[in-house]
Amino acid sequence: MTGTNPAAPHHIPWFVPSPDGADPLMVVTAVILLVGVLFIGVFFFFLHSLPERLGHKKFQFEIVAVLGLISLFTHQHIFWVAALILALIDLPDFTTPLGRIATALETRPSTGRPARVEASSKDKTHAAGEHEA
Repeated sequence: MTGTNPAAPHHIPWFVPSPDGADPLMVVTAVILLVGVLFIGVFFFFLHSLPERLGHKKFQFEIVAVLGLISLFTHQHIFWVAALILALIDLPDFTTPLGRIATALETRPSTGRPARVEASSKDKTHAAGEHEA
C-alpha cells in the first residue's frame, strides 16, 4: 500500500512529502531558519558592541561600556545612541594642563611657601650620611 496513487501525476515535485513521511521542504526551511537566526544574533551583538570597540583606547571607555550594558539589558536604544556618540567624540585632556598649572603655582616665589622638590634617593642617603658624622 505504499505505492503511488494512480490518480497522481507521474512527476511529483521534490517538495511534496513522500509516502514514508519525509518532508524535505520542512527540513530545508528549518535549516535556513536556524542559520538565519544565528546570523541575525551574531550581527546584533556585533552591532551592539560597536561603541565599545570604537571607544576602546579613549578616556571615556568605561562610561561607553556601562551605557552599552544598560542599553542591552533595558532595551532602551537611547543609551546605545549616547554610547555611540560618546565613543565618537574625543574628549580633551584636562588633567595634564591643570596639574602643570598647580605645580607652577606651588613653586612660584610670590607664594611665600618653599618649593616642594622631591630629592632623588642618592641625595637622601648622601644627606643622611653627612648628618650622622
